[in-house]
Amino acid sequence: MSGILNPVTLVLGASGTVGSGVVGALLEAGGPVLAAGCKGPRMDALVARHAGESGLQPMPISCIRSDRDGLRLASAVRKRGQPLRAVFACLAGPRTSGRLLDKPVDALTDTLELDLLPHLASARHLLPLLAESARGGMPAHYVLVGGTCAERGWSGYGHASVSAAALNMLACVLHEEAAPLGVIVQLLSIDHPICTPENIADACAGWPDALAVGRRAVSLLARNGQRVRPVVRFSDAWAPPPPHMFASLPVPSPSSSPSHRGIHP
Repeated sequence: MSGILNPVTLVLGASGTVGSGVVGALLEAGGPVLAAGCKGPRMDALVARHAGESGLQPMPISCIRSDRDGLRLASAVRKRGQPLRAVFACLAGPRTSGRLLDKPVDALTDTLELDLLPHLASARHLLPLLAESARGGMPAHYVLVGGTCAERGWSGYGHASVSAAALNMLACVLHEEAAPLGVIVQLLSIDHPICTPENIADACAGWPDALAVGRRAVSLLARNGQRVRPVVRFSDAWAPPPPHMFASLPVPSPSSSPSHRGIHP
């Protein structure tokens, strides 16, 4: 990467419910945060919510659906000249109800294209950027944040259950394949729906809010001597604020390595 600025943490899907919680938790921990999300009212609301935070760097992007989108994203991040400390991928499509047997096969194809393939497209092109940071001596993490019911089917939401289970396996495979690059890949698998202002009247007491999810996701960056698992389950309704962990992390030296265009088999 050209130039040396403060290492930044990239949040994909920052304008979404979970992504905004991760952004909030990262700012608690000391930032800076590169918040990548679709341009629109939700991104505007995120920026307004953290108007006093100098560490927030909004980055409007288009939807990630393909290798071309992933390459475009990685190129835009590289051009900023900031080494990547970590990436949090909070990517998911809208939840629609319905039985698998009642919908055509294309419905599952659509779900996988919205929930799963964006994660792979992003990882293929961002992991090489994180590998550069790892070669510079900085810890490098790629954290996927996944939805509910990856192990047991969610009644009436079978398509989401299948895609969640597929995301679990994707995380396990990426965990192994990224290890030689010096990058730790993990999935935070959320066991319960997220409590939001829209559903709070019907939410159960054990549902976490987005900030609790974000705090638990950020805590994965501090290993504390624990064994690194590819999939970490999260069931708590509350999580403590993360420590100010970023100020003590080393900054990598300049890298003269050529630009990577993704991970190829």
